[in-house]
Amino acid sequence: MAPAHSDASPPTVTSEKLSLTTKLAYGAGDLGTAITTNIAGTFLLFFFTSVAGLDPRLAGSILMISKIWDASIDPVIGILSDRTQSRWGRRLPWMIYAAIPFGISYFLLWLVPPLDKLGLFWYYVAISIAFNTLFTMVNLPYTALTAELTQDYNERTSLNSFRFSFSIGGSIVSLFIAILIFEFFKKSSGQLANNNFNSGTPYLVLGIIYGIIAILSICWCVFGTKRQVLVKESQRLTNQQAQADVSHTIPFLEQIRIAFSNRPFLYVIGIYFCSWLALQITASIIPYFVVHWMKLTQSDFIEVTLWVQGTALPMLFVWGAISKRVGKRAVYFMGMGLWIIAQVGLVMLQPNEVGLMKVLAFVAGCGVSTAYLIPWSMLPDVVDLDELETGQRREGVFYAFMVLLQKMGLAVGLFMLGQTLAWSGFKETVANQPAPIQPDSALLAIRIAIGPIPTVFLLIGLVLAYLYPITKEKHAEILLKIAERRNQDSDR
Repeated sequence: MAPAHSDASPPTVTSEKLSLTTKLAYGAGDLGTAITTNIAGTFLLFFFTSVAGLDPRLAGSILMISKIWDASIDPVIGILSDRTQSRWGRRLPWMIYAAIPFGISYFLLWLVPPLDKLGLFWYYVAISIAFNTLFTMVNLPYTALTAELTQDYNERTSLNSFRFSFSIGGSIVSLFIAILIFEFFKKSSGQLANNNFNSGTPYLVLGIIYGIIAILSICWCVFGTKRQVLVKESQRLTNQQAQADVSHTIPFLEQIRIAFSNRPFLYVIGIYFCSWLALQITASIIPYFVVHWMKLTQSDFIEVTLWVQGTALPMLFVWGAISKRVGKRAVYFMGMGLWIIAQVGLVMLQPNEVGLMKVLAFVAGCGVSTAYLIPWSMLPDVVDLDELETGQRREGVFYAFMVLLQKMGLAVGLFMLGQTLAWSGFKETVANQPAPIQPDSALLAIRIAIGPIPTVFLLIGLVLAYLYPITKEKHAEILLKIAERRNQDSDR
């Protein structure tokens, strides 16, 4: 039950509509990065254990090391992007210069070089660190563009609807392409039969295709939003002419203290952390659940993922419309309720209940879309509150710390997932050999990871959403006070 005060329909301070071409270009910026992370999140742990032949402990350790590194550089890149000065603004130079190296590093992630297991471990650690570093250089400045493109409360939700439409839509298309590629190599080589999907060639092809898509989509975003970004950058600099912009001189640790003294920010990162961790744990364990518990093929597990994402895509616009009437927090409650029902249902599935599995995937997709939409729509409001309190626009800092904690959580979660599989007796696949039969202990661990664990995180996220204090009325007050202060500064 939500608090008594509503965030439904107070007057807005400003109506600031963005053009369709700007929204499309902004949305395209998440296409390549979403595809690469979706495919990596879905296949990479499975690839390490069932194609490269690594022990689950080593595979989980690779993911943990790379994510911890990735998280550690987020605040640095966030602060540096806040301080960047160029004729293209603060964010766009980071995106355009990192685009091509990002695509190349993704391709290298799917190579299986002729090394022993220890050599493979260090190879994947190095490539994963490079990939995640370049991902942050592209994606963190990109996400900070939301707060820079518009301050309109509802327009930000609309902007994120376009962003995640490209994100989820691209992920859906990427899975269809994956099915076609797996089936092509299955028929042409005869090596991939039934559940035996342990040839590395299809993954290498996926790496090439999606690396190219990532580069092109980033370029579309940069050149398509450039004009609007530069207009807003000019306004930002004009607003700061009446006061010294001290953000460049605030020490790093002081920036951390300021960010974490913002109470609504703590709720937002908690909400995002819990919902995203539940999503990533589920996505990483689904291949094992479908192949080893449901006794289906890898193509079938891709179909299940398509049911989730295919539902989440249109629901973005449904939830966006509902949000305008009842508010962001209420929408989050509705979506999480549906998602929890689906997670509980998954753990109760039996191997012959394939139809019910698809129904649960549909229900989960309705909830998953709110995990994409709502936290990222809340964060720009937090940035506005910070501007009111500090007199500075520090999008990079807040987006950096939000992503940092998300990645730290994912690092620990995926590491523990790998350790749990190993502890339960899971048997890794030897390259080009039939998939082994898993013991009952491993099957139980897979079922626990698909249901109870994600459900716990979703429940914690609901508690944090209940406590989140920035309603639509509150945000309107924040913008009014900011506008008043800017007018006073301009009159001096």
